Amino acid sequence: MFPERRMRRVRSRTIQPLLCETTLNTTDLVAPLFVDETAAAPVPISSMPGQSRYPVSGIADVVKKFQERGLRAILLFGIPAHKDEAATGAYDLDGVVQQAVRRIREACPGMVIITDVCACEYTSHGHCGIVGDSHCGEPDLLNDESLILMNKIAVSHAKAGADIVAPSCMLDGMVRSIRTALDDAGYGDVLIMSYSTKFASALYGPFREAAESGYSFGDRTTYQMSPANGREAFLESQLDAQEGTDILMVKPAGPYLDVLAEITTLGLPVAAYQVSGEYAMIKAAAERGWIKEKETVLETLTCIKRAGADLIITYFAYDVCGWLP
Repeated sequence: MFPERRMRRVRSRTIQPLLCETTLNTTDLVAPLFVDETAAAPVPISSMPGQSRYPVSGIADVVKKFQERGLRAILLFGIPAHKDEAATGAYDLDGVVQQAVRRIREACPGMVIITDVCACEYTSHGHCGIVGDSHCGEPDLLNDESLILMNKIAVSHAKAGADIVAPSCMLDGMVRSIRTALDDAGYGDVLIMSYSTKFASALYGPFREAAESGYSFGDRTTYQMSPANGREAFLESQLDAQEGTDILMVKPAGPYLDVLAEITTLGLPVAAYQVSGEYAMIKAAAERGWIKEKETVLETLTCIKRAGADLIITYFAYDVCGWLP
């Protein structure tokens, strides 16, 4: 009679759907979108097939198509017409993201609008805030000076109508600083989704083309997380939870499911960002016939949800909404 426990009994094609432990839904998904202040028409992103930078004038129509397909949330990134060392365009009340938020809010009632709060697209040097000399005498991101900038950006996004602001610069104290700024400005209902554990990953390359956010010197390893450090990664999210963030985030998603699973123990909603490199690798392999795109996308996203993600930010969101029942 060996074996007594026959696990294959539960894998019959009729029984499997009844016992499925993890189900992917359209409400799990967030679509990242790029808005380009200089574009007159969609600009295809060569390293991210199927993705484009959209003009401000057309972004509401794009979001409406996503909404009609069942998507409930978007994450906006802006490419401004002007960059400078102080990232002044990032908090301009008539800036690219601020314009986009107002247009989407008017055209797409019920769509949850999340805005990326960072400066890398807006600075002439490509780093995520204010740069100055560090204690080592080398240029680096200045933490507290950059917090003031993030406060201005977050408040300007809230004033435009954002539901959630998402600081991605990995500054010490950014959640408490932004929360205080939002509350003082009368935006206590606006949520913060912190990029609480953002790794200094090699998988961001296509995004830097998409958002024109490459840096002119150094790297971002003094503020983003080392991929080698799990305990430090957990502590970063724990501190953001203590500072009052509403949603935590792990970025990238796929290579860091162990970190994602551990961070869910903090008890807050957790988002995971399937980043541009993850998207590009799947697309490239599928184009060569090495993998099946739909099956691979659904598998990877289901695994991210199985690890504990409540929200999954993915460039495949539009396609997946069409694939799900």
